[in-house]
Amino acid sequence: MSQSKSHEELRNFLVLMADEAFSQKTWHGPNLLGSIRRVPAEQVTWRPKMGRHNIVEITAHCAYWKYAVRRKIRGDKRGSFPLKGSNWFKLPAKLTTRQWREYVAMLEAEHEALR
Repeated sequence: MSQSKSHEELRNFLVLMADEAFSQKTWHGPNLLGSIRRVPAEQVTWRPKMGRHNIVEITAHCAYWKYAVRRKIRGDKRGSFPLKGSNWFKLPAKLTTRQWREYVAMLEAEHEALR
């Protein structure tokens, strides 16, 4: 088997695994997108305990790491992520439905860009 063939097969496998974890049917229960799909904006800023992360923070965190992995793979420079900062972000205490959908859309866009 040629080296380029094995690289292509590895790439295809990695994309398949990333897609499964993100939006495809899984053996272990909900995937990432399925976990947040029906959560209303009123609940995404709720914290299970003081100092713990909420759903929107985790969503932005996941989007950021999809961006970071893509940036590392391609050798891109930092600075093109839609939010200022890195890793964990200070986000609004309350969100409208439109704002929540924008965070979900950012996650979907970063997943697609990583693919």
